[in-house]
Amino acid sequence: MRTGNPALRSETFLAEYTDTNAMTIIGTVNKTAILLLFVLITASWSWKQVMGLGDAAAMIPWMVVSGIVGFIVAMITIIKKTASPITAPIYALVEGIFLGVLSAMMELSYPGIAYQAIILTFAVLFTLLAIYRAGIIKATENFKLGIATATGGIALIYLTTWILFFFGIHIPYIHESGPLGIGFSLVVVIIAALNLVLDFDFIEAGAERGAPRYMEWYAAFGLLVTLIWLYIEILRLLAKLRSR
Repeated sequence: MRTGNPALRSETFLAEYTDTNAMTIIGTVNKTAILLLFVLITASWSWKQVMGLGDAAAMIPWMVVSGIVGFIVAMITIIKKTASPITAPIYALVEGIFLGVLSAMMELSYPGIAYQAIILTFAVLFTLLAIYRAGIIKATENFKLGIATATGGIALIYLTTWILFFFGIHIPYIHESGPLGIGFSLVVVIIAALNLVLDFDFIEAGAERGAPRYMEWYAAFGLLVTLIWLYIEILRLLAKLRSR
């Protein structure tokens, strides 16, 4: 089973599990709700800090540190899945700080944009879930390969952009508000959204194979990673549209 989400890879469910205390879809949904609540708690705190000051400068260090810590915790979770009941909540709390500052920064420049991005993110989530459950979209091997390849390509573009930035080199067009930049962001949003289908398939497969209960936390973590990516990309797309 292939997925573009690095947190949810095919090797995770290669073995059939017989643990009676097994992973379930409902359990994963509950864990996902808990993680989203943790994100909301810390995001609300960091949001209020920025909006209270009317300037994000004082919270930029929080944003940078939380981003770095979040990445480290995510890597630990991916490498040591059994630790996910502990690391997944930590990841959610840390990423909440990052998202709160980022959202508030965008909100100061484009009032209302954060709420629009939140609504669109959950609208995409529930729409794709309904489409997946109805069997309209199926996570076939070719579908998985295509999304995984596209996700890898986007990751490579972002990594290249980040490296070149430190050398004072700016990649034109795709990160700007012109037609090409908006088109690029729209494609990235679509790819991020379609990764949700792969996440749904991964969770369903894990429940069917009776994966151990801790995998509920791990699968919820993987879904959260995709939702955060989707939210950030929608935020970027809206910002580009608003800047025009």
